[in-house]
Amino acid sequence: MLGGKGYYRGSSVLVSGTAGTGKSSFAAHFADAACRRGERVLYFAFEESPTQIMRNMRSIGIHLQRWVNKGLLQFHAQRPSFAGLETHLAMKHKVINAFKPQAVILDPLNSFIVGDNEIGVQSMLTRLLDFLKTKQITGLFTSLISSGPTLEQSESSISSLIDTWLLLRAVDSGGERNRGLAVLKSRGMAHSNQIREFLLTDHGVELRDVYLGASGVLSGSARLTQEAQDQAVQMLQKQEIERRQIELKRTHQALEAHIAALHAEFEVKKTESLRITGQEQAQGAQLAQGRLEMGLSREEDVTAKNPRRRAK
Repeated sequence: MLGGKGYYRGSSVLVSGTAGTGKSSFAAHFADAACRRGERVLYFAFEESPTQIMRNMRSIGIHLQRWVNKGLLQFHAQRPSFAGLETHLAMKHKVINAFKPQAVILDPLNSFIVGDNEIGVQSMLTRLLDFLKTKQITGLFTSLISSGPTLEQSESSISSLIDTWLLLRAVDSGGERNRGLAVLKSRGMAHSNQIREFLLTDHGVELRDVYLGASGVLSGSARLTQEAQDQAVQMLQKQEIERRQIELKRTHQALEAHIAALHAEFEVKKTESLRITGQEQAQGAQLAQGRLEMGLSREEDVTAKNPRRRAK
């Protein structure tokens, strides 16, 4: 969905969505992928403890403890109310300078917004983003937003600071609640305009291809039902093709058998014709020989009766 190449190193990525859409799961996937490449990741958690995060991520097949043990992943969990915005910013600068990560995660960043301090939070985030970009550190931030018609507008105060903005949606259809992913923007790269369904499985986040039905994009049970119907239709088509191929093969075999029978009949008739022709030729030769012998016999009789002719 991001041109097949992912984020630019040193860019800022925002993953926003309503409760339960999988923001922390995406953050964990991001951390796991970076650690697999041998990169260091600094994870700032503001609502859950590291133990809770690692336990929850194990349920979707992401094991972060091993990266902590290898020194590639470091958690820092502090409540936003622990200190003021300036203190938080200074502490983050200090930890980043000490650990020297290639990627930093803030989960969720809107925990700092209390009352009417949104301008102060935006100022702190701007300074933090500038600090990360200066050091070419990729930053991924999650944000909880409220549902409703202003879903995308609720992040307008920080969206201008973000290079790539991913929106996780809850899609309600057919009595089910499914999850969808959309790329609202991604500076400097081609990106998909589709809303893709994704699943939280026992082996992580699984992004599914867009599946279009007669009534539009399908997800959840509606997708499974339509896929089953399409598979049934394909099976029937396959069986019909196989039946026609078998019928064609049988017809071909019957035709070859008929041609072989005609060849055999022709050979029989040919042999019989040659036999009859041979008999007729033999009879003709015999008749000719008889006539010749008869002629010679008559000439001898004439000579015997007429001595003068014989003397001549």
